[in-house]
Amino acid sequence: MTDTSEVVIVGGGAAGCSVAYYLALAGVKSTIIEKEGIGSQASGYSAGGLNPLQGTGIPGPLSDVAMESYLLHQDLFPKLMEATGVNYQWRITSLVKVAFDDEDPPEIQETFDTFTSTDGFEADMLDREQLLDLEPRISSEVSQGVVARGNASLDSYKYTLALAQAAEKMGVSVQSGTVQGLERTNGRVTGVLLEGRVLHCDQLVMATGPWSRIAEPWLGAYVPVDPLKGEILRMELPGGPLGHDMSGGGGSLYPKPDGLVWCGTTEDWRGYDRSTTESARQRILNGAVKLIPDMAKAQLVLHTACLRPVTPDWLPIIGRAPGLDNAFLATGAGKKGILLSPAIGKAVADQITKGETQLSVAEFDPARFASPTD
Repeated sequence: MTDTSEVVIVGGGAAGCSVAYYLALAGVKSTIIEKEGIGSQASGYSAGGLNPLQGTGIPGPLSDVAMESYLLHQDLFPKLMEATGVNYQWRITSLVKVAFDDEDPPEIQETFDTFTSTDGFEADMLDREQLLDLEPRISSEVSQGVVARGNASLDSYKYTLALAQAAEKMGVSVQSGTVQGLERTNGRVTGVLLEGRVLHCDQLVMATGPWSRIAEPWLGAYVPVDPLKGEILRMELPGGPLGHDMSGGGGSLYPKPDGLVWCGTTEDWRGYDRSTTESARQRILNGAVKLIPDMAKAQLVLHTACLRPVTPDWLPIIGRAPGLDNAFLATGAGKKGILLSPAIGKAVADQITKGETQLSVAEFDPARFASPTD
C-alpha cells in the first residue's frame, strides 16, 4: 500500500496543529510529522498571553491579523473544550503596567490610549496609592501606572494539545519522524523523505518554527527565520496569588490558575542553544524583585528555555512557497506565535482549499524574501 497523505504538515507546534485543525474542518485530512512531540518546543513553553493591541508590528502591519486571530481564539475555546475535554484555561485577564519615575512615561499613556479606544477593552490610570491599594506587594517606589483589561491568557501547551486532539478526532494523523528532504517534480512537492520511507502528498506545509531554514535547499526558497532564545522562571510566591499580569522596571509577572507566577522573559540570540542559564535567571529575578519585592522570597519551581522563530522584519511568513505550486510556509511569528496561531492555521487552510483567504495576511507572503539580498 502506498504511504500517502492529502497534506503533510511538518511541525507539531501551535501553527502546524492549527493548520491541521482548520484543514480538517474543511474536510481535508492531513498528517502532522513531529520529531519531538506535540507542543514540545516554544508552543509548549510560552507564557500564553494574548495581547492583540501591543507588541512588535502593533500598531502596524500585524494589527488587523492580530485582532482577527484574537477573535478566532474566543471562538475556538468552547469548541476545542467540547471536542477534546482539554481545559487550556482560556480567560480574560487584566494587565498592570507601572513606572518607577516621576515622568509621564509614554508606554503608560500609550497603553491607556490604546485600550480605551478599542471596543471590548478598557483601562484606568492609577497613581501610587491606587496601585498599592490594587496590589499591596507592588514596590512603594512606583510613581504611577495603568490597569488595562480585555487581554486573554491560556496554557499554551494544553492549547496546542487540544488543537492536535481535535484534529485527530476528524481524521488527522500525527506521526513521529525526522524529515530528511523532499521529493519534487515539475514545480511540485510529491513526497516527504523520512527515515527509510517516503510519505507522498498532494500538498505540503512547513511549520517548523526556528528550524525553518533547514527547508531552504529542499524548497529552493529563502526562508530567513532565526531562533530567539527566551527563558522563563515559574515561581511560588508567598502570600497568595497575584490578581493581575504585571510589568515594569524590567520585570514581567504572569500569575497562573495553579497559583504559580511565571516571570520573564529574556531575549537572547544564542543560536539553537536551549539550555537554561544562571545569568538569565538573575536578570529575570532582578526585574521581578524590583516590581514585587516579595519575589525575593519566592521559591523557584521550574526554569525553562525555548526558541522563538523570528524573521528580519519580525513579521510571520504565511503562504505559498515561491516557485512551488503546492508548498506552503507557516512560520516566523516570533513572540506572537500563540496569539497568531489560529489566523495562521486558518489562512493556510483557506489557501490550500480555496486558493485564497479573507484574513489579513497578504503582507506576510513568503515572496517578500525572494533572496538573501532583499
